Amino acid sequence: MRDYEMVIGLEVHCELATESKIFCGCSAKFGGEPNTHVCEVCSGMPGTLPTLNRKVVNYAVRAGLALNCEITRKNKFDRKNYFYPDLPKAYQISQLYYPICRNGHVDIRTANGGRTIGIHEIHMEEDAGKLVHDPVTGMTMVDFNRCGVPLLEIVSEPDFRSAEEVIAYLTKLKDTMQYLGVSDCKMQEGSMRCDVNLSVRPEGQKEFGTRTEMKNIASLRAIERAIEYERERQIDVIEEGGSITQETRRWDDDKEYTYCMRSKENAQDYKYFPDPDLMPVEISDEYLEEVRASLPEFADAKRERYVREFGLPEYDADIITGATSLVKIFEKATAVTNQPKDVSNWLMTDLLKLCKDEGTAAEDMTFDGGRLGTIINMVNAGKINRKTGREVLAEIYSNGGDPEEYVKSHNLAQVSDSSAIEPVIENVLAANGKAVSEYLAGSEKNFQFLVGQSMKALRGKADPQAVRAALEKLLGKMK
Repeated sequence: MRDYEMVIGLEVHCELATESKIFCGCSAKFGGEPNTHVCEVCSGMPGTLPTLNRKVVNYAVRAGLALNCEITRKNKFDRKNYFYPDLPKAYQISQLYYPICRNGHVDIRTANGGRTIGIHEIHMEEDAGKLVHDPVTGMTMVDFNRCGVPLLEIVSEPDFRSAEEVIAYLTKLKDTMQYLGVSDCKMQEGSMRCDVNLSVRPEGQKEFGTRTEMKNIASLRAIERAIEYERERQIDVIEEGGSITQETRRWDDDKEYTYCMRSKENAQDYKYFPDPDLMPVEISDEYLEEVRASLPEFADAKRERYVREFGLPEYDADIITGATSLVKIFEKATAVTNQPKDVSNWLMTDLLKLCKDEGTAAEDMTFDGGRLGTIINMVNAGKINRKTGREVLAEIYSNGGDPEEYVKSHNLAQVSDSSAIEPVIENVLAANGKAVSEYLAGSEKNFQFLVGQSMKALRGKADPQAVRAALEKLLGKMK
């Protein structure tokens, strides 16, 4: 068998985090009862006129600048004509001839080193509705809530040569969109979807092979598996003397295979023409510079800064900057404590454990970093010990509230006054005469046992250092 090389290009659809749809005032929020986020415009009623949502343009320009694109100063919308039952107008408003962003790139890194992936274009368009298949009745119902939700379609160049590169690119893209605040990129909710165009060719051949397109794959893991399956399928077809058909295929994640949906359409099949109801969009120099000045610090820059300025381990910095929610918690807690390494330790070992136990994705965590900072400050000031700090964090994480008020109302403040500690320890020594005798005879291990018994008697609220000092003092008197 000959050696083959994969050639992959991606079309990534990101739903934008606007409050309303792209051409009407209906809610763009995910979910809701079927067909409740619908009006005459997004349901395609005759005689209605679209009105462009200004924020969609702003988000598109932000994304384009962040992805190193040229911004098309004069761009317009086109009608893409085709009939699907979940698109009531029987055409989609998109951009073919003058997309808002062109010629960008994303730098990625894999185990094989760094690579640059080209971005052919980014265009604005509207989403279609959703078909809901009922396996019991065999009927198909249509939910038009998603019709008209604004999308950015990010079209890469065919620069990928492995599934690993695809995942690195999608992860970088997801991070960028989330840091910009233009999309939450929740693949489980369909706000980030990926079409994979894949072909194979014998190594050394310059011409591309015939490609297939796999539509709307819903997770990074599924994308990786679909790529590997389709690669092997195409190679098997070629090796057996067959030829690849250009078509659209669907990935079945349960059965782990692709199957044909339809023959692949070309641009001429859609009969594009300029939308007569929407004016061209012009981007001025002043507006472009205003948007450029508003761009945030992105994950790569934050990661490097956290390691350089705060001395965080690269692993910690990578995890924290991998979700904007964790960045917000980390930076707010650090502002409260001025102890970034301490905050990182609490976040990585305690807060993420609570998140995992609850079954919440890190990117969906909404915990207030200021409260974490307050707990850390109380521990560092000796007001509560580390064990109590963990208990307070778990309580506030689950039920909310003010950490200081919780400590006060539940009498959890740490005891460090020797006049309060020594009487309790005297009772512990009286109740553990054997351990005391063995310690006095030279058995050092019994000292730690007595520390544990003392902490237990003090219900974990005492300062461990104060307990050790009191024990040493009282035992010293017995020698």
